[in-house]
Amino acid sequence: AVVVAQVSNWANRRSQPPSRYLMPITFGVSLGGMITLIGTSSNVAVSGVMEAQGMRPMAIFEITAIGLPVAIVGILALIALSPRLLADRKSARQEFTERAREFLVSMRVQPGGPLDGLSVEAGGLRHLQGVYLAEIDRGGQLLAPVAPTEVIFGGDRLTFVGRADLVRDLHLIPGLVSAAHKHLLGFQEEGAGHTFFEAVVSPISALSGQTLKEVGFRAHYQAVVVGLHRAGERVTGKLGEISLRPGDTLMLLSDSDFADRWRDTGEFLLVAPLGGALQPPTRHAVIVGLITLAVVVIAGTGLLPMLQVALLAALALVAARVLTVREARDAIDLDVIAMIAASFGVAAAIEQSGLAGWVGGGIVETFRVAGPPGILLGVVIAEVLLTQVITNTAAAVLLFPIAAATAASAGLDPRPFILCLTVAASAAFATPIGYQTNLMIYGPGGYRFADYVRLGVPLAIITSLAIVGAAVAWWGPGLTG
Repeated sequence: AVVVAQVSNWANRRSQPPSRYLMPITFGVSLGGMITLIGTSSNVAVSGVMEAQGMRPMAIFEITAIGLPVAIVGILALIALSPRLLADRKSARQEFTERAREFLVSMRVQPGGPLDGLSVEAGGLRHLQGVYLAEIDRGGQLLAPVAPTEVIFGGDRLTFVGRADLVRDLHLIPGLVSAAHKHLLGFQEEGAGHTFFEAVVSPISALSGQTLKEVGFRAHYQAVVVGLHRAGERVTGKLGEISLRPGDTLMLLSDSDFADRWRDTGEFLLVAPLGGALQPPTRHAVIVGLITLAVVVIAGTGLLPMLQVALLAALALVAARVLTVREARDAIDLDVIAMIAASFGVAAAIEQSGLAGWVGGGIVETFRVAGPPGILLGVVIAEVLLTQVITNTAAAVLLFPIAAATAASAGLDPRPFILCLTVAASAAFATPIGYQTNLMIYGPGGYRFADYVRLGVPLAIITSLAIVGAAVAWWGPGLTG
């Protein structure tokens, strides 16, 4: 989320497709999550299961011996494979910029004309076919979204959104004259009171499965959707009647505070101003950096358990006024917590029903000929396959009892199997739905599903082999932890 907009802007300035960079960077994020306990939520969840099963919880750097070499191998593989396997795609923002004339037209209300002094609805501007009034610029004061009862006056500049073949009909409306104004109003104008944003719909968003009309988008979000991209392609038709999906990229026109209002609400995976600059660091950046360093040092030295350290860090952020109490509360994703809790229950059922032992025995029999490393590879392959289609946390927790049962069936120490399982859970490379960051770049990179398969499958294979190789190098062929 931090680098998507910056990398996209950097690539566009150099006339290069962002698709060359966004997917490798996203996969790099997943590889980085393999290195420490706090790298990703699945690592913490597995540590919790270990403790619940009477095992010693995972230390903050315990998986580093496996995760770090795997991450290095994975990054080298990305450098080698990405230029060969990734196609050049047009991003949503590139499509939007190139086809802006299909979306926007600026008109001026003629002073003393038929529309001067009438409301939007009375002037016949409320229910135009395929076109709607996005905003009113009244002497520098911006009114958006526009209510049907809003009165328009001579000299007002009206921005309409719609299809190219329909917006030209606006010139036929008495009282409206063409405004000599650039398209993409405010897109590149410093100090403009409004701008365009790129927003990616989250799987847990209220927008998912709904149309813009059903959720009352303009009134609720205080923004106007001027373009919609899905799976790297611009969606045509009436925007208000299209059912939205997770990963859809919306091109929005709103006030400059839109990102601050919606970035951390869970509604969107990504909210980035088009052409926006990197926010300069503030004094809070130093505080956050010091608190993060303290978390790593205290947890790494074992002075306090990870849970207590995390809670103290959260309280410190609130006490230092980096976050308000409300912001801290809103940062807690109850859907994710419920999903993790449910996964614990399913994992317990897998173990108690005997399914874990049955599957574990099957893995042992299938891979026994290759010895302990082969049996470990079987567990890693199962985890890598599962994490492509469900969240990495759920995949890790669900396969935890199977990994332990597999080790027990082979007469091996379960800890190496569990640690390797934890690392493998982050190898969600082959689908856009495997991990949230994969979905985050789906529209901004202009990717297709096949792009993830083309680069992700080889990377997942290399990662699986690297996990087993790192485990053998660390514990030996007998995998004695």
